[in-house]
Amino acid sequence: MDDLELSRASGASAHILMVDDDPGIRDVVSEFLTRHGYTVETAADAAAMERVLERGDIDLMVLDVMLPGEDGLSICRRLAGGGGPPIIMLSAMGEDTDRIVGLEIGADDYLPKPCNPRELLARVRAVLRRRQEPKPVEDHHGGVLEFAGWRLDLVRRELRTPQGVVINLSSGEFSLLRALVERPQRVLTRDQLLDFARGPETEAYDRAIDVQISRLRKKLDDGAGGQELIRTIRNEGYMFSAKVTRT
Repeated sequence: MDDLELSRASGASAHILMVDDDPGIRDVVSEFLTRHGYTVETAADAAAMERVLERGDIDLMVLDVMLPGEDGLSICRRLAGGGGPPIIMLSAMGEDTDRIVGLEIGADDYLPKPCNPRELLARVRAVLRRRQEPKPVEDHHGGVLEFAGWRLDLVRRELRTPQGVVINLSSGEFSLLRALVERPQRVLTRDQLLDFARGPETEAYDRAIDVQISRLRKKLDDGAGGQELIRTIRNEGYMFSAKVTRT
């Protein structure tokens, strides 16, 4: 299977928005992704980005950190909190601490600049594969997982507190929480969680799991009634401690 066939097999009809103020980078990335079967639009700043997003047909964003006006971190934080498309961030700041900041505010992946276009393509495929994974068939198994009063709707990709409040989750957070909730009271290593949540071909690193676990715990704390829903098992990994039922 060649690159174009692989792209099509992994959902390459997806619509991607590249946001970067460098016209050279925009041209190189958009041309490369277009050659691999994706539909690509570009924007130089937040205002141009918003005009494209208003149509509502963007499946993924490639977002630079350093932008004129509103910067990429602010944009990412705002869109992740409002249920926007998955985001791969690009930044000349390539240290681990910078990557962690990007992941903490809701990015689905993070690449240092300059990046190899083929590596970016692999990350795009991985993020889209996670977002486009088949929805559960609504049969007798049900599409809602309930635990400690919470409801995780696998079809709507929605988490509700015991009080019925919807909690915003990034696509990465949703996939990780689903991986845990579908395997309750079982110790899962970081590698297993990467495989279950992101697919065995992901190039993400295990520190990303720790970051997203921390974010999930903060979102689950308020309605957990003092129960530690996600337990750290020292030197082994994590375990979802609550009893889970399907409805």
